Amino acid sequence: GRRLSLATAGLLLALAGCDSGFGQATARHLDAMGFQVFASVLDPQGPGAKELRRSCSPRLTLLQMDLTKPEDIQRVLQHIQAHTNSTGLWGLVNNAGFNDTIADAELSPLGKFRTCMEVNFFGSLELTKGLLPLLRSAGGRIVTVSSPAGDLPFPCLAAYGASKAALSLLMDTFRSELQPWGVKVSLVLPGYYKTGTTCDPAFWNLQKQRLVASLPRELLQAYGEDYVEEINRQFIQFMKVAVEDLSAVVNSITDGLLAANPAVRYYPGQGLGLMYFIHRYLPYFVRDLFLKGFFINPKLPRALRREHHDDAKKA
Repeated sequence: GRRLSLATAGLLLALAGCDSGFGQATARHLDAMGFQVFASVLDPQGPGAKELRRSCSPRLTLLQMDLTKPEDIQRVLQHIQAHTNSTGLWGLVNNAGFNDTIADAELSPLGKFRTCMEVNFFGSLELTKGLLPLLRSAGGRIVTVSSPAGDLPFPCLAAYGASKAALSLLMDTFRSELQPWGVKVSLVLPGYYKTGTTCDPAFWNLQKQRLVASLPRELLQAYGEDYVEEINRQFIQFMKVAVEDLSAVVNSITDGLLAANPAVRYYPGQGLGLMYFIHRYLPYFVRDLFLKGFFINPKLPRALRREHHDDAKKA
């Protein structure tokens, strides 16, 4: 009952990151509702883009954009500005996300932290800033898909989590700053869903091999190759419980765009209430134990294991 009137059916919406997962499902859903959707994809020839062309109406516009390339962002901004100058833009959905490293912060190359920040933080910041004049003129909405990993220190997700923490804080700041303009800003923090490459064990095995090959010798000796193997094994195991039905996330994004009073934060997915309860009200060590039990519980690094010390003594 909190929906806006249907007079808004001509509304223009821009969605970033529609190659797969939440972005693709949301673009299809909003297109089916009759909105005019600009959907950005990394690969216009990829399976995700083809699926959108096949399943959506001719109203949907596909735009190629790599969020690490300012010229791509500028091209998309110019296209959207040209088509929405008279009407303004009702909604922006920041959904593009990147992570390709599951490892301790010490084992994660600095470049991986940078790439996560480039896509998940700076890319969304640049796109949002570029579209703000249009969003302000429409008194529209910004809905950003962040992650509980930006609020809680998940083991082996520091690079991704740090970028999502920055993104969440940025959007909270935009929310208070844009209030006078009538622009409402919401965050969506989903649980674990099957999206894109995130559920392909072959992809993660390759990433693990690359990581091991790139590590300095002393570091690899301190932690042990089996340590990295075990993290990867547990992560692949964890992915098997990922939810395939994305509708809870699509509904949260849609509510953020269309409800008269959208929530500041949406938490679609199982187990998040318990996780945040533990985070807020119980001691840190309980939270850390819970996150290890829920997600990844690394074995002891090689240099700290008893058999390693025994071997060292014998030598």
